[in-house]
Amino acid sequence: TARRMHIGHSMDAVGSQGTVVSVRGAVVDVSFGSDALPPINTALIVEWDRPEPLTLEVHSHVDPVTVRGIALQATAGLARSTKVRATGAPISVPVGDAVLGRLLDVVGTVRDCGPPLADDTPRRGIHNPPLALDEETSTSAVFETGIKVIDLLAPLAQGGKAAMFGGAGVGKTVLVMELIHAMVEKYKGISVFAGVGERSREGHELLTDMRGSGVLARTVLVYGQMNEPPGARWRVPLTALTVAEYFRDQKHQNVLLLMDNVFRFVQAGSELSSLLGRLPSRVGYQPTLATEVASLQERIASVAGVAVTAIQAVYVPADDFTDPAVTAISSHTDSIIMLSRTLAGQGFYPAIDPLASSSVLLDPLVVGEEHYRLAERAREALARFKDLQD
Repeated sequence: TARRMHIGHSMDAVGSQGTVVSVRGAVVDVSFGSDALPPINTALIVEWDRPEPLTLEVHSHVDPVTVRGIALQATAGLARSTKVRATGAPISVPVGDAVLGRLLDVVGTVRDCGPPLADDTPRRGIHNPPLALDEETSTSAVFETGIKVIDLLAPLAQGGKAAMFGGAGVGKTVLVMELIHAMVEKYKGISVFAGVGERSREGHELLTDMRGSGVLARTVLVYGQMNEPPGARWRVPLTALTVAEYFRDQKHQNVLLLMDNVFRFVQAGSELSSLLGRLPSRVGYQPTLATEVASLQERIASVAGVAVTAIQAVYVPADDFTDPAVTAISSHTDSIIMLSRTLAGQGFYPAIDPLASSSVLLDPLVVGEEHYRLAERAREALARFKDLQD
């Protein structure tokens, strides 16, 4: 049997050798001749003469000798006939206490200019099945953020999924920082931040803010930025999930999983879908949109005594809330927080629209009769105010 091999480590057992037969942007075809084809979702290492490594992930078997792989780093300069080595194992990333306070990329390489991780750091493959239904716990405990408008009108569930919908520049990242503070201070948990298709400015600001506010030591940052190939942006949420699952299962610690921005994950999948030659679906999205979103969201689950609370920022293209990507993501969430450009323009922060935001926890059986009545009265007053604005 093929030994489990760590990406980027010296290996005693060398997997089967292949050669590159075609390169189409982020999609690379590799021929393995008479060797057995590597399984789907396993990693291939390109043995080229560049200093930066190039990892491919097997996506499909094209014919009896060829596999189609998706590149997780830039393929510029990759030529036909370049040798490729099959590892026989999924991409594995470092997990555990060693990655706290560090910034990783999609394949687990440290990117914060700090010292490299120790060789004995535990590693985990990024493809893991979701929890069995009988192992999951549903929770009705409120995750107190300390932000009054959220706690009163759209309470978040501890161990639930919440989505923040809004355009650019309405304060999603500042809200994310507040929630990290709440997790570290009140729940003594770990935060895992996945920057999916982020601008480098946002990544730099977040890292600087965290260093300044002292929450970095309890946080893991995982980035697949805007300038990286679609393969990296498509797989980076799985890397962050793998880190979060380790803290949940092995360390039994509460985890706050933050994703900014899940829409970019869908966008990356759409780019790859076109490169792979699939017929587009509604509004040009990939035909596998619902499956891809579900396979990511269903892995976010809590077990008895340990909660994984997910808060996801979602960009809304052209402020169209009926967009297929937005509806696919919102169908998985317990709480929906709408960020309003109008409020941000008037200087109201956090710019949460109290009438458009909602939560399944806003129920007298969960939050109590008094909280529910007060929230309803606040909503009525705000709706009346909106009517009288002219």
